[in-house]
Amino acid sequence: MKKLLSKARQAINDFDMIQDGDKIAVGLSGGKDSLTLLHILNNYKNFSPQKFELIAITLNPGGVDNSPLYDLCSNLGVEFHEVQTNIKEIIFDIRKEKNPCSLCANLRRGALNDTAKKLGCSKVALGHHKDDAVETFVMSMFFEGRVSCFSPKTYLDRQDLTIIRPMVYIEEYMTKKATKDFNYPVIKNPCPADGHTNRQNIKELIQKLNLDIPNIKRNLFNSLNNSDQLFIWDKEKIKNI
Repeated sequence: MKKLLSKARQAINDFDMIQDGDKIAVGLSGGKDSLTLLHILNNYKNFSPQKFELIAITLNPGGVDNSPLYDLCSNLGVEFHEVQTNIKEIIFDIRKEKNPCSLCANLRRGALNDTAKKLGCSKVALGHHKDDAVETFVMSMFFEGRVSCFSPKTYLDRQDLTIIRPMVYIEEYMTKKATKDFNYPVIKNPCPADGHTNRQNIKELIQKLNLDIPNIKRNLFNSLNNSDQLFIWDKEKIKNI
């Protein structure tokens, strides 16, 4: 936990994620990453120079038993809210989406942010980690033809809400290890598409490439922080050289 806290604190400081008086909602899916994030922030409160409140919000897509999350939050002393939704029905029964990830993410994001705002939160913390950032970066180029990734901190002006990702310096193997070491009550992902997505394909591709190019993940991640050496073909600027 010390190493996790150290990396999270570095990200929080580097991107100025938390201020005094913040009320932060952790998007608690019940997966290994969000469970790790909840424990990190709950521990970080004990020595954070900024004083903040912490709650957890879980979106139930339909028919999931989240009782272990109630027990966990009760033991941690974290206020817990479960929101019942019909996301699963909309995506698979009504829309019959063949590629459900984008729509699902939008529906979940909207429900989470709306709930956080109603509960008086100023921030929403998401459990995206370093590997997620690298995968998103590669996916944006491969599938969308653009250089892009989610930001460690994003302000949503229409909702007056800030999204933070305190685990962007933490690698996925660390959340897997924490889950095993601390016996987190992981809720199995109920999505029928779990493990059969473009993101999973990119994850496996990066793992294969990493065998031949051992620094590939590190270099991809470093490029996200290297804005000084960003060079893309700006036609107007190049024409005027």
